[in-house]
Amino acid sequence: MRVLSLGAGVQSTTLALMIEHGEIPMVDCAIFSDTQAEPNHVYTHLDWLEKQLSYPLYRVTYGNLKEDIIKSTKGIVIRGASIPAFTKNKETGKKGILRRHCTASYKIEPLVKKIRKLLGVGYKQRVPKDVKVTQIFGISLDEMVRMRTSPLKYITYEYPLVEKEMRRHHCLEWMEKNNYPKPPRSACTFCPYHSNEEWLIIKQNKKEWDEAVALDKKIRNGFTGTKDQLFLHKSAMPLDEADLEPNKDQQELF
Repeated sequence: MRVLSLGAGVQSTTLALMIEHGEIPMVDCAIFSDTQAEPNHVYTHLDWLEKQLSYPLYRVTYGNLKEDIIKSTKGIVIRGASIPAFTKNKETGKKGILRRHCTASYKIEPLVKKIRKLLGVGYKQRVPKDVKVTQIFGISLDEMVRMRTSPLKYITYEYPLVEKEMRRHHCLEWMEKNNYPKPPRSACTFCPYHSNEEWLIIKQNKKEWDEAVALDKKIRNGFTGTKDQLFLHKSAMPLDEADLEPNKDQQELF
């Protein structure tokens, strides 16, 4: 079985349509793991993309990540509801970052669960030795650091965009050449990995920005097991007070 792991961003959208165009071998299905926290325009784009595909697109979810994060701030332990929030010690001011568990629980786990279901393998049952799955990822050449090998013996990872030496800008060029709209970036509205430019895009939608600011305030005193203050912005400043100058990211990187 061949499965496309669909994030609905630029690269995975391009890959999904390249498969439809016959430029990459056909898949049996695409699977989108929904954290229930993507911007509205991502879901609109996903609805559009589904209509372009001849193969099925399944949507799966582990739960509502934002709601589970809020529960975690109230002392309720939610497995996997840990985002890479930035930390600041109240006394010393020392900054850090939490380990990220949300991808494993809210992205990978429901996708693998769906693959097992499609294979007809029940809970805690072993996958037969002769069953093989190729899981295809929309990771481009400029994202090679994200490439992994599968921890499961019956699943093999494949990276067609890397094999074709396609970078993100090549994907955008392919979309434009084939008269498709530019895909949005796929990420939770409150993802701490956002660049300043991405935060400014979120800020254009008042509802999503207000929700991110509210969540930033809710996590300030930490989750269960954390002692430091937590922040969504890399400056370890309240989101609504942080300097979102687009060039600031490059200056800090330099």
